Amino acid sequence: MGYSFDEIIPRKNTNSLKYDFADERGGAEDALPLWVADMDFAAPPCVTDALARLARHGIFGYSEVKADYFDLLYQWFSVRFGFEPKAGWLVKTPGVVFAIAAAVRAFTEKGDPVLIQRPAYYPFSEVIHVNGRRLINNPLVYQGQGAYRIDFADFERKIAENNVKLFILCSPHNPVGRVWTREELAALGDICLRHGCLVVSDEIHCDFIYPGHTHTVLASLKPEFLNNTITCTAPSKTFNLAGLQISNIFIADESLRVRFKHEIERTGFSQLNGAGLTACMAAYRGGGPWLKDLNQYLADNLEFLRTFLFGKIPGIRMVEPEGTYLVWLDCRGLNLPQPELDSFMLREAKLWLDSGTIFGPEGEGFMRINIACPRKVLDRALGQLLHAVRTHFQLIKGELMHENPESKS
Repeated sequence: MGYSFDEIIPRKNTNSLKYDFADERGGAEDALPLWVADMDFAAPPCVTDALARLARHGIFGYSEVKADYFDLLYQWFSVRFGFEPKAGWLVKTPGVVFAIAAAVRAFTEKGDPVLIQRPAYYPFSEVIHVNGRRLINNPLVYQGQGAYRIDFADFERKIAENNVKLFILCSPHNPVGRVWTREELAALGDICLRHGCLVVSDEIHCDFIYPGHTHTVLASLKPEFLNNTITCTAPSKTFNLAGLQISNIFIADESLRVRFKHEIERTGFSQLNGAGLTACMAAYRGGGPWLKDLNQYLADNLEFLRTFLFGKIPGIRMVEPEGTYLVWLDCRGLNLPQPELDSFMLREAKLWLDSGTIFGPEGEGFMRINIACPRKVLDRALGQLLHAVRTHFQLIKGELMHENPESKS
């Protein structure tokens, strides 16, 4: 059975953060929202069918899961990534960011340093600051050829000089789209082991990998990494279930797991909601074929974007993603300071994207666009962008010529 992702499903007036909160979130009502990382596709039929059965049953009491829940997780991660977790390692949380924040509190004290690699998913910085920790940055190096690399010397120096005990890894990386190689992950893991630095590995985008690349679960590389890593996974990005708030965290080391669970208990959190548990099981049981078709559709969307930018908009280049459905756009060729770039996208192109600087100052001149939408929507967005670029710079050219008539010659 093939799945189609071309249907445009209206999302306004559904309490959608993406579509219904432009005023509250600094967007514009007439702008096309391609910012927050949920998809404009319905969840797989196996999920919606399972949720419909749950709704028809009509009782939404306290819920928990038995061994078959873990069995589905094991099957998914062992077959797809060669990662073979054990049932005792699993800690279920309402989300990966919730888990990262809990880890920051569980394994560091106020004032302690926590290392990230900017430009990075902005909640990383937020959970560090809001919990009173000190952010240490190992900036990724933009090579100018549409790719980023890790400065390993700086990474180790920052850990050693600051006595960093916690590193938040984004793998695959959001927003730059890197799928780290086994060699890169091994180098990071070895450095962390040498300096007694625990790794919280956010692998929520692991199911979106483009051809020619392979996702490696950091904890699967070495037994030593396994015992030094908190692996964060979730079905929410993969199957568009973010609103159901469910994630699966694997912690092999018992002492770390006990400390992590104790921190969660301090929040008063107990069971996950029944809808989230039901959706997760249905997705991992029957969502594989849907995901295969989705990944092909996203690859085609990416090619559509790549071709459009290369052929028509010379001032913007795509940082070639190896994974995720979020694309990092290098807009520095437009020569607009970030506030003007943000305004240009929102007010002139009528596109609500994520500003590069929310991922850190290293994002100056960049924007993040979500391509997990029907092709017609992406086509419309790029058409609006092309029109805005042509109009904006034609006006500027006209103004300059008006100010300096000699420039006409």
